[in-house]
Amino acid sequence: MAQRILNFVGGAWTDSSAEVKQNVSNPALGKVIGEVVMTPQEQVARAAETGHKAYQEWRKVPVTDRIQYLFKFKQLLEANIDEIAKTITNEAGKTYKESVAEMRRGIENVEVAIGTPILMQGYNNEDIASGIDEHMFRQPLGVVAAITPFNFPGMIPLWFMPYALATGNCFILKPSEKVPMTSVKMFELLEQAGFPKGVVQLVNGGKEVVDAILDHPYIKAISFVGSTPVAKYIYSRATANGKRAQCQGGAKNPVVIMPDADMDTTTRIMADSAFGCAGQRCLAASVAITVGEARNVFTEQIADAAASRVVGYGLDEKAQMGPVIDARSKSRIEQIIADGEKSGNANVLVDGRGKSVSGYDDGYWVFPTILENVNPESELARTEIFGPVLSLMHANTIEDAIQLVNNRAYGNMACIFTTSGYYARKFRNEADAGNVGVNIGVAAPMAFFPFSGWNESFFGDLHGQGRHGIEFFTQTKVVVERWPQEWSRQF
Repeated sequence: MAQRILNFVGGAWTDSSAEVKQNVSNPALGKVIGEVVMTPQEQVARAAETGHKAYQEWRKVPVTDRIQYLFKFKQLLEANIDEIAKTITNEAGKTYKESVAEMRRGIENVEVAIGTPILMQGYNNEDIASGIDEHMFRQPLGVVAAITPFNFPGMIPLWFMPYALATGNCFILKPSEKVPMTSVKMFELLEQAGFPKGVVQLVNGGKEVVDAILDHPYIKAISFVGSTPVAKYIYSRATANGKRAQCQGGAKNPVVIMPDADMDTTTRIMADSAFGCAGQRCLAASVAITVGEARNVFTEQIADAAASRVVGYGLDEKAQMGPVIDARSKSRIEQIIADGEKSGNANVLVDGRGKSVSGYDDGYWVFPTILENVNPESELARTEIFGPVLSLMHANTIEDAIQLVNNRAYGNMACIFTTSGYYARKFRNEADAGNVGVNIGVAAPMAFFPFSGWNESFFGDLHGQGRHGIEFFTQTKVVVERWPQEWSRQF
């Protein structure tokens, strides 16, 4: 029987009053495993009002006491990581190892947020003028919300939630309606951790819920990860309503491969980057730019790596890559490949279309695909495919390669593979991207660094994670005070 996904509002699991619901499918099986409620605006408003009421007391709880709940939550996440990982695999499609790794990175954020007593400290100066002192304090905003995507249902909410809670805010999560079951698992653990009612809440649904969150006056800040068009929409509407917003958009991540690179290591790392999580991650390598003599050897080796990658159900230990999220994504990815081939803007070197996995014929399978001779000026070169597709381009010099890297709308990640310190430093300095990797295939920042993104990949000022997270979820208050001796009662 399909699991009915509920909301968590005011410390209780509640159903939606709306009749509209959406099926949740296991993408490897192509079968319905749950149904998620589409929450109406009035119930979103209730969550916002409940959070606002809870905030009046939560903000007064000493920060050293607030983080005790996070200590409990971290322990519960670690104790239940196997169950959560299997849930991620069953609703998002990735392999079990990928799901466990996702949760490990999420837990890192809880650990960093536990350091909030130090991270949110202000500063002060005595005698800025005679007898006058000045102080800066960080205070919470109120009720904040995160709208998160399908590809990392466990990790991405944890980019925001722990920092928001530790700094004294109340938090509302709206997960992707495609993968709501992981959020249910985590909120069951939040409930066990004992957070006061209304401090952390879960509302499910689609665009109607998003708009209700963006418009409600009690919700002061919005965190978002998803596609660039939606990021622009959310950032525009949120800021028009006077809210803070940090909106992570799409990506088209280039990787430069120099002729001096260790090709065996480079190929292995590149295959993991391009095809890990079926290419459905914002830091997946999507364009490989070979320089000079690197072209022939890398092309041959990456083609072999793509063709030999084991695709299957994520709970099968032999599987190295799972399916894409749904039938619509499968169709979209295959159409992009077909359009690129038909237009003459790419040749299909390794074709992952029209394949299936034995015993899982109804799954949403797109196997690893390599496109070569991709025209850098084509629509194909600019489109975020968000699937297991790697495009190959070529440049004669590192200068030409960097020009290809920077000639794009996105700026999420760029990487280089080389054994030359000169090439590495030049690339690091000149690449137009917020996350840069040197001999790294996925330049994912640790939790104590911001998850940077530039250009069309990010809208806002402060990113998720680390100190940026603390700063985003707090507002500064400056106090200037004078206490003349003659005003003091003498004893």
